[in-house]
Amino acid sequence: MITFLRIRNLATIEDLSLELEDGFSILTGETGAGKSIIIDSLRLILGDKGSSDLVRTGESEAVVEAVFRAGSASSPAADAPPADEELCLQRHVGCQGAGKAYVGGVLAPVKKMKDCAGGLVDIYGQHDHVFLLNLDNHLDFLDGFGGTLDLRRETARLAQELRKRHREILNLEERQRDAARRLDFLEFQIREIEAADLKPGEEDALQRERHLLKNAEKIASLVESALNIAHDREDSLTSLLSRLRALLDELGGFDSSLRELRDSLEPADIALREAVDVLRKYRDRQAVSPEALETVEERLSLIEKLKRKYGRDIADIRSAHLQLVEERDRLSHGRERLGTLNAEVDGLFGEYSASAAQLSKRRRASARELEGLIEKQIALLGMKKARFEIRINSVVADRGQPDKARDSGLDDVEFLISPNPGEQVRPLRKIASGGELSRVMLALKSIGRDQDAPRTLIFDEIDAGIGGKTADFIALKLKELSGRHQVLCITHLPQIASHAAHHFLIEKRVEKSRTFTTVKKLEFEERVEEIARLISGRRVTPTAMENAREMLLHNLGSKPKAGAEVSS
Repeated sequence: MITFLRIRNLATIEDLSLELEDGFSILTGETGAGKSIIIDSLRLILGDKGSSDLVRTGESEAVVEAVFRAGSASSPAADAPPADEELCLQRHVGCQGAGKAYVGGVLAPVKKMKDCAGGLVDIYGQHDHVFLLNLDNHLDFLDGFGGTLDLRRETARLAQELRKRHREILNLEERQRDAARRLDFLEFQIREIEAADLKPGEEDALQRERHLLKNAEKIASLVESALNIAHDREDSLTSLLSRLRALLDELGGFDSSLRELRDSLEPADIALREAVDVLRKYRDRQAVSPEALETVEERLSLIEKLKRKYGRDIADIRSAHLQLVEERDRLSHGRERLGTLNAEVDGLFGEYSASAAQLSKRRRASARELEGLIEKQIALLGMKKARFEIRINSVVADRGQPDKARDSGLDDVEFLISPNPGEQVRPLRKIASGGELSRVMLALKSIGRDQDAPRTLIFDEIDAGIGGKTADFIALKLKELSGRHQVLCITHLPQIASHAAHHFLIEKRVEKSRTFTTVKKLEFEERVEEIARLISGRRVTPTAMENAREMLLHNLGSKPKAGAEVSS
C-alpha cells in the first residue's frame, strides 16, 4: 500500500506531497491538468525507464519519493518489506538522463527498486493491457486461480533436469564420434610418459651428475693431488705423522708426559686414514666409461622434451599423466555413461509426463470454473451477452525430443471472447476494444484468488468509452476491490467518483508564465461541486449540484468527514 507520495520538479509539478489511505481513492481533473504525471511518477518508482524530458524546465533533476506499507496478509516479492513494515523508495532523474535509485535510503540499482515495488503495485490503464495481450500471462493467471503453481514448479524442475540430461547426452555423443582418434593420441602420450619412468627429484640429480662428469678430469687431478699429500708421497702427511708418533714414543722413555702427547695424535691419525680411504673410493668411483656423460645428457634431453609438452617440471609431467589417464578412462567408459544417461532420461521423462498430464487435467477443471465466473462478472460490467472461453491446446510429450520439454507443461492457454450474441468466440487479444479489455481485466482482478496478497491497484482512465449502468457496475466492482486492496482510479465519470472514499482534485494553474500542477483532497461540499462538473461540464447548474449531492449521499451512505488540502 502507498501511504505517502512526494513529487518534485516533474513536468508541471514543482513540489507536491500526497498522503494516501487504504480503500478506494479517485483522482479527477480537467483534461491536461496533470493526472498522467501522477501515474508517470509512480511508474518511475516501479522501475520504469526515466527520461530527461520528465524533468521540469530549468531544474537539474526530478525526484519521486514513495512510502509503502505491506499488508498484514501480504505475500509480495522477496525484496518487498515484511508485513506491516514500511519501505521508502526514491528515484532521481537528471536533466542529462542520468539517474539514481534509493531503497530504504541506500543507493541501489533500479532493478532492485523494481523488485521491491513490483509485488506491491499494479497499474492498469488504456495502454497497460499487456497482461491480456501476452499469452504467457493467461497461463499464469489460470495457474494462480487453480492453485496449480506448486505442481507447475515441480513440472518445470523435471523439464529442466530432462533438458540438462539431454544436453549431456548430445555432448557425450559428440565426444564419442572423435573418441577413437582421441584415444589413440592419449595412448601415445601416456606410453611416452610411462616409458620415461620419471622419478621425483631425478632432474636435479642428473644436473649434479652432469656437472661432475663434465669436470671429471679436473676432479681426478685434484683427488690425486690430495692423495699424494695425504698418503702416497714419501713426505705425505701419513708418513710424517707416523714419524712424529715414533719420535714422541722415544721421548716418552725419558719423560712420561710426552707419551700422553703421542697418544693425543691418535684421533688425527684415524681421521687422516679415513680421509685417504674416502679419496681412494671417490677416485675409483669416478673411473667411469666415456659414455656416462652422453647417457646423462640423453636422459636430460628426454626430460626437457617432455617438459615442453606437459609442464614446467617432472611434477607437472606426472600430473599431466594422471589427467591423461583419467580422460582415457572417461572416454573408454563413454558408452557406459551414455547408457546411464539414457536410463536417467527415461525415468525423468516418465516423471515429467505424469506431472505435466496432471497439471493439464487440473488446468482444464480450473478453466471451466473460471469461465463461468468471468462471464458473470463481465455481465455485471455491461457485457451481458458476452461469452468467455479459455482455450487449452495440449501437445503430447515426445520422448524423442526431450529438449522440447517445457517448464510450463503441455498446454498453451488463451482467453477467448464473444462480446456479442451469435458471434464466434475469438482471441481476446485480437478483437476486444480498449473498454472491453479494461472490463475483462477488472473482472479477472475481482475474482483472482489473491485475497491473501493485498496491494495497490491503479486504474488509469480505464472507464474511457463507457457510461450509464456499466459505469455504476465498474464503480461497485472497484469499491469491492478496495475492501482487499488499496484502489486508486483516475476517472472522468461521476458514477465512479461518487463511490470513492477519498477524492483528490488535480488542477493546473499558470503563474508568472510558469505552469503548476496541484492536488487537493476535497471536502464533502467540494466533492459535490467537482462531481457536478463531471456531470454537466464547465457550466455547473443547480440541477447538476443536486444530482451530485444525491449521488454522493446515496453511494457513500453518509456524509464523510472533511478532507484536507494537499498541494504543491
